[in-house]
Amino acid sequence: MSILLVTSSPRGAASHSTRVATDLARKLVAADPSNTLVVRDLVANPLPHIDPDYATGIYTPAEARTPRQAEVVGVSDAVLDELFAADTVILATGFINFNISSTLKSWVDHVARSGKTFAYGENGPKGLVAGKKVYIVLASGGIYSEGAAVQMDHAVPYLRSVLGFLGMTDVEVIRVEGVGMGADAVTAALAKATAKVDAIAAATADQVAIAA
Repeated sequence: MSILLVTSSPRGAASHSTRVATDLARKLVAADPSNTLVVRDLVANPLPHIDPDYATGIYTPAEARTPRQAEVVGVSDAVLDELFAADTVILATGFINFNISSTLKSWVDHVARSGKTFAYGENGPKGLVAGKKVYIVLASGGIYSEGAAVQMDHAVPYLRSVLGFLGMTDVEVIRVEGVGMGADAVTAALAKATAKVDAIAAATADQVAIAA
């Protein structure tokens, strides 16, 4: 199994989403040593935001593209190759202004391509990215999974919608929430997220044992 880990927090080593997502990826590899891991760090290597060269280049035959069009479409193609090669996708993001990070949004913009990851037919749009398990690791300062603030969470609904549009409907969310509420809240949030990570890794190890 190939695992794609996509991190997007600008907080580096202090990022809770990156920490938990990386822990999940490593434990999935440990559960089955045949697994491979590909890491896409969107902060160390940010993707270019959509511009006119990209918007026109993806609809221009390869042989007719300008050098700049070829460059930006090539970047998008590389990201698409990583996605299609993965069996499991882990997306890590902080909760920024009630949504995902702009760096992760740029990744979405590069993988959501007509004719590549979705297509329009007689019955409407159809996702072309199938058979993948997706984990969303979302860190937030407040609590947005329940209570009055649920309506302010645009991150999880957005990701579920766009991933589903592309064909990825097996999506599980791991929240690291309440980390802005003091040291005790951080400890509790990390413990809860780690317990969920451990449960996922244990289930994977059990499946490997059964298959063997």
